[in-house]
Amino acid sequence: MGEYLDALLNGFLGTAQWTWKSILFQVPWYTNYFWGLIAISLLVWALEILFPWRKEQSVFRKDFWLDAFYMFFNFFIFAIVISGVYKVLGVLFLDMGIGSKSLALVDVTLWPQWVQLLVFFVVLDFVQWFTHVLLHRVPAFWEFHKVHHSVKEMGFAAHLRYHWMENILYKPLKTIGVMVLGGFEPEQAYIVHFVAIAIGHFNHSNIKLTWGPLKYILNNPVMHLYHHAYDLPKEHPYGMNFGISLSLWDYIFRTSYVPESGGKIRLGFPSDETLPKGFWGQLVHGFTKSKRK
Repeated sequence: MGEYLDALLNGFLGTAQWTWKSILFQVPWYTNYFWGLIAISLLVWALEILFPWRKEQSVFRKDFWLDAFYMFFNFFIFAIVISGVYKVLGVLFLDMGIGSKSLALVDVTLWPQWVQLLVFFVVLDFVQWFTHVLLHRVPAFWEFHKVHHSVKEMGFAAHLRYHWMENILYKPLKTIGVMVLGGFEPEQAYIVHFVAIAIGHFNHSNIKLTWGPLKYILNNPVMHLYHHAYDLPKEHPYGMNFGISLSLWDYIFRTSYVPESGGKIRLGFPSDETLPKGFWGQLVHGFTKSKRK
């Protein structure tokens, strides 16, 4: 029992200390996700202001400050709270004989660094795409995911407006993806994480960007806007365009849908008016019985 308590405390305190050191610039700049998130957010927000897609949308759009709070809550505050639990689970799995290399199919350490990063990026993105599909297909998961889809005006900060339970649902499958690659992240994995943050911000931004021919590989704001469409086409009753960073999976599995690129569509979902509007109400949403409309 003592080792589990130690893991709980070490995980919590370690993450809290690292976050505080990040705020004070006491960690290497390339692993400073606190100021990195702020820098990326300010850059994308500036581009939204300079090159707005939906020109009638306010700079401080609807729920702007709520989404800004969600960015820091999900990326840092919740990460600190839950980090101890993940450490305890790690110790528990080791006690059960399940190590980081238990599911390893390949040893990526033998590959060039750039190949490691590319494979790491692609595998984790597919895992997140698959998890995202489950969030729409499984009724209990959808109740949590409704928080993200309650966005009524799209902007960069909507990227990280999501229910804290999504962290719980994503983490195990992402861990499995890492284990398949040998049980570790590449030395320069921070590059992948910063790229994913930037793409996610752009995908939710008020900027018309399609990447040209690369739209069949990279997700983009036009494609992702339709993921948030209130009215779903009959051929996609559970949603479409589930890609996180890559659109590739949606084209492969035929879940892509971009009928036009005007940008003026209704966002949300049927009965979204019943979802709590404030953070505290959304924090506990999904733990009471609710029927999907």
